[in-house]
Amino acid sequence: MVFSKYLDRVHAPPIKCQGIKTKLVNFIRESIKWNENGRWIEPFLGSGVLLFNIAPTEAIAADINPHIVKFYQSIQAGKITSNAVLEYLEVEGSLLKQKGEQYYYEVRDRFNRTGAPLDLLFLNRACFNGVMRFNQRGKFNVPFGHKPDRFRKAHVTKIVNQVKWVIRVMEGKKWVFRCSDWREILRECKEGDFVYVDPPYYGRHTDYYNKWSRNDLVELAHACKALSCGFALSMWNKNVFRKDELLWRLLGDLPIHTFQHFYHVGPTESLRHPMEEALVIKPGFEVKEIAPYIERPKQPVLGEYF
Repeated sequence: MVFSKYLDRVHAPPIKCQGIKTKLVNFIRESIKWNENGRWIEPFLGSGVLLFNIAPTEAIAADINPHIVKFYQSIQAGKITSNAVLEYLEVEGSLLKQKGEQYYYEVRDRFNRTGAPLDLLFLNRACFNGVMRFNQRGKFNVPFGHKPDRFRKAHVTKIVNQVKWVIRVMEGKKWVFRCSDWREILRECKEGDFVYVDPPYYGRHTDYYNKWSRNDLVELAHACKALSCGFALSMWNKNVFRKDELLWRLLGDLPIHTFQHFYHVGPTESLRHPMEEALVIKPGFEVKEIAPYIERPKQPVLGEYF
C-alpha cells in the first residue's frame, strides 16, 4: 500500500507541541509504502497528527509524556467528549478572561497536582506560543501567553471540532495508547509492522518532556536499522546556518527524502529562515520518485507558534 492519495485538507489534532508535523503529513504519506499487514507504530506520538491523518486499522501509539497519552486514552474511552470540551472551555475561558494571568497559573498549579487531561488542553492553548514543556520534576512550566480572551467562541469551536474529528477517526480502530520508552516499543515490533519515528530534534532545543542527547539519537539510529519491519525516521536536515552531519553519518546509507519549509516564529521576517527536514526510510519501503516539496514563505500572525 502506498499512501499516494494527496490529502486536500490535513486535519490538526487538539494537542499541539514542538515539531508538530502538520505541514509534513502529505510529504510523509507520499514518501513511504507499506502493505498494512501489521501495525502502524509510533514510539514518539507527540501531537498524533500523522497517526490521525493516516488512520491505520491497527496501531500502537506511544510517548514518554504521560499527559499526552492520558488525553488520548480519555478520548478513546469516552471520558472526554466534544460536549465536555465545549462546556469546559466555555467555563474556563470565561474565568481566564475575567481574572487574566492569575487564573492561568491557578489552572497550571491544579494540573501539576492532578494531571487532569482537560487542564492540559487549556494550558496548551493558553500558554506562551503553544509550547509543550515540563521541568525535571515533570511539572508543566510554560508561562502565560498574555491573551486573556484566548478562548473566544470561534477558537473554542475549532478545538471542539478537532476533538470530534479525533473521535471519528478512532471509531472501529484497534489502537493502543501507551506511556512507554521508545526502546520498549521497538522491542515489540514484528515483521509486517511499520514504525514512524519522530524523536526530539537533537541540538535544536525542541524537547517537550525529557532530555534528548546525542547518545540517544545514536542508539535510536542503530535500533531502527536493526528492525525486521519497515520504518521512517523524521529529523531536521539543515538550515542556512548548519547541517545535521550526525544524521548523515548514522543513516546516510539509507534512502532520504527532504522537505523544505519555513519557521514562522521569528519577530521579524529576517529571522524566519528556511528549514529542510529529512525523512530516512528503510530500503524497500520508500517511494522512488516524488515531487519536490518546498513550502513558500508566508507572513505569520505574530506571537502564534502554530
